[in-house]
Amino acid sequence: MSRPDAAVGAELETRPVVAVVGRPNVGKSSLVNRIVGKRVAIVEERPGVTRDRKELVAEWNGRPFTLVDTGGWLGGADGLEAQVSAQAERAVRVADLVLLVVDVTIGVTDEDEAVASHLRRSGTPVVLVANKVDSSGRETDAWDFARLGLGDPWMVSALHGRGSGELLDEVVSRLPKDPAPERGWAPEQDVSVHSGTSVAIVGRPNVGKSTLFNRLIGDERSITHDLPGTTRDTVDTLVETDQGALRFIDTAGMRRKSRVGEGAEYYSLVRGLQAIDRSDVALLLIDATEGVTHQDQRLAERVDAAGSPIVLVLNKWDRLEPEARSALLADVGDRLAFLGYSPVIRASARTGLGVHRLLPALGQAIEAYHQRVSTTRLNRVVQSAQAAHPAPAGARVLYAVQGATDPPTFTLFTNRSLPPTYLRYIERKLREDLGFGPTPLKLRVRRRSR
Repeated sequence: MSRPDAAVGAELETRPVVAVVGRPNVGKSSLVNRIVGKRVAIVEERPGVTRDRKELVAEWNGRPFTLVDTGGWLGGADGLEAQVSAQAERAVRVADLVLLVVDVTIGVTDEDEAVASHLRRSGTPVVLVANKVDSSGRETDAWDFARLGLGDPWMVSALHGRGSGELLDEVVSRLPKDPAPERGWAPEQDVSVHSGTSVAIVGRPNVGKSTLFNRLIGDERSITHDLPGTTRDTVDTLVETDQGALRFIDTAGMRRKSRVGEGAEYYSLVRGLQAIDRSDVALLLIDATEGVTHQDQRLAERVDAAGSPIVLVLNKWDRLEPEARSALLADVGDRLAFLGYSPVIRASARTGLGVHRLLPALGQAIEAYHQRVSTTRLNRVVQSAQAAHPAPAGARVLYAVQGATDPPTFTLFTNRSLPPTYLRYIERKLREDLGFGPTPLKLRVRRRSR
């Protein structure tokens, strides 16, 4: 069905890969933000904030490279921590250079030694980065990390930028001119770079977004676990499909603002909303076993307000008792009636049930989102609709034009105001007669000046 961005091929430039690794809470994401020059990774003074690996394009002295931010690496862990550590290990395997970040304020720990031991065996070049050296008084403590057997430490303060320029000089000097074929990949771009149609996977916590993301891209790219809120940051991957290049964006679970705390959870919400606003289409996941909740309604309203097409996915459909399925579909039609244009896919991200229907549905939504009709054909449909059902109080649409796509946007020039019910009627006729499928339509009314 699809293949991950590593297989897209020559369309994307291959850059050297630099992986940033280390045990939890040593400042890896702060260092990533410092190198990239903007706050792209979520940072909080609490271990475990970064869980998925995140790839970004960085550059120093004219030398571009792919920077990979990873979660905290804990050898011998199980459950969620084991999955996070596995992501870090995979990043090391494809890297041309590894930055091992340690915390000078804590000193050498057993976890540091375990990670260093793995890196020595991996054969990948390593730069040892002693972080949180905020003043010269901390430099003596940094030399203790030399016993990790990875060379002299480079002393930096990711928070304040101290020593970051010297570190980057060292990094680019050690990058290969041409990445090794077995390590090189077509790197995932920053989410702000438009490459392919963007598809945001959204939903409240623990509805199966990351599981669906992994199934769609054919790779264990995002951490999945039964713990709600596992994904803290947006993760995206470019996939070549029969519908063209699609950029799937896995977002953190959306909760009501009143339940969103400070720090990482707040920035997760912000990143998720930004991903929705930038996406061309959204996959909105509903937990079929719980039905449509008030939170689902609010999130659907927020996604719909962004103007992108929405494909509704009733996930965990296989866990629903047969007698409850018709009731759920009726509930969707009732509580999400404002998304009447959206296709509803019954699926199971865990087993793959119904997932094959998603790409065709996305293709139809994207095509409709970009659709444009001729002015002549548009006015023919509008006049036919008015002849069949005139507007009240002598109101008339004199002329109509399509002013934009993404989504299709129409301006109606009228002799007086049109009531909302009549606008909905015109919208329905445009959708039916002009073949607009699963995409929102925007109608603007301009009264003729007297």
